[in-house]
Amino acid sequence: MNDTPGWASPGSAPSDGQKPDASGAAEPADRPGPADQPGQAGQAPQDPGSQWSKEQPPPAQWSAPGGQAGPGQAPPPPPPGPGWGTQPPGGPAGHGGYPGPGGPGSYGGWGSGWGGPPPAAKPGVIPLRPLGVGEILDGAVSTMRTYWRTVLGISLTVAVLTEVIVVLFQGLVLDDSSTQALNDPSATLSELSRAMGDAMLNSTVVFVISLVGTVIATALLTTVTSRAVLGKPVTIGEAWRDARPQVVKLFGLICLLLLITAGIVTVGAVPGILVSVAGSTGPGIALTVLGIIGAGIVALWLMIRFSLASPALMLEKQGIKKAMSRSAKLVRGTWWRIFGIQLLATIIANVVASIIVIPFTFLAGALSGDGITGWLNSGVGSLGWTFLIVSGIGAVIGSMITFPITAGVTVLLYIDQRIRREALDLELARAAGLQGHGSTAPGATAGS
Repeated sequence: MNDTPGWASPGSAPSDGQKPDASGAAEPADRPGPADQPGQAGQAPQDPGSQWSKEQPPPAQWSAPGGQAGPGQAPPPPPPGPGWGTQPPGGPAGHGGYPGPGGPGSYGGWGSGWGGPPPAAKPGVIPLRPLGVGEILDGAVSTMRTYWRTVLGISLTVAVLTEVIVVLFQGLVLDDSSTQALNDPSATLSELSRAMGDAMLNSTVVFVISLVGTVIATALLTTVTSRAVLGKPVTIGEAWRDARPQVVKLFGLICLLLLITAGIVTVGAVPGILVSVAGSTGPGIALTVLGIIGAGIVALWLMIRFSLASPALMLEKQGIKKAMSRSAKLVRGTWWRIFGIQLLATIIANVVASIIVIPFTFLAGALSGDGITGWLNSGVGSLGWTFLIVSGIGAVIGSMITFPITAGVTVLLYIDQRIRREALDLELARAAGLQGHGSTAPGATAGS
């Protein structure tokens, strides 16, 4: 019985052409009975002559109790072949008086198909079946480890280019003296306004540059991860040629999702702002905070719902609207699972990156003109070239870690959802060149 395309339910029905054989295997006619065997079922040995007639049935017409072979005899042959629904007569091994040759509870011999299916085919970094949380995280890390030249080459190239642009902008364009006013209690209103404007400009430009780098890295790493699932390596040039036609669409998708998020948060904050402008400052602030919290929850729900749109756009060569609808369909019914896995992956990636970035930041502060104490006291005002370069090196190393993990987990989640809903494992097996992979193949396992 197939519950979903390509996946069979274990034990739902006997294999085609097989039925449990209640007769067991043939044994020789001179086999002593259970009453004649010492120590069985707590009975004492008895005289064979008192239990057996001189006229015995002809050979090969009866089976020994329990299916056990006598001394010097071969064990009974197993059923015709393994299968999900094939059980030994009377139930599993150890029940109904039919223990396997290994003893009560054994899963060998009689239960060659009853003790569980063999592992699923694994041509690449993941097995071709529904994945657990650990397997998704391990698949992302295995992709980095197995194809480290390509993965780290892409991450390093993108991280270096984006960080160089950020450092040059902060060092040449951003006015360091204007931001000093944020730490000056005696600064005038115009100075504070100018400092806040420069700080917002700095944050916006850095965010846009980082967004472009993230889009390019995600596009290239999506291709690498999809090939890693099949066990096929890919070079940086091949990944770029495959991803290039979709990069502009991917950038548009991410910008659209950001605009949706900003619009929802703005709508949530507007009522409170209007109340504050009307003169009710206290209720207005409270309403603004509640509106932002409620809008944030809605925005988070939508972002998880559309979180698989990026791999759908890249791997299915879809447009922006179609990719968003595909993501919504794949996430439906498993929102909390997708949210939990992506949150866990983000926490792990950022913790690992912080272990590298934070020491570089303190080192940059120590090497700057005022030393680490002056840097801690001055806060945002310390943006010298030494600080920017050293902290930028730490940011590059951190990005080399976060890019592959977050992109890899997203792609593997997309593949996992398609395996669960659309039997993508069959297509992946054919693409990997595996023979006989499917719901009845030895490597198939049940979905969950």
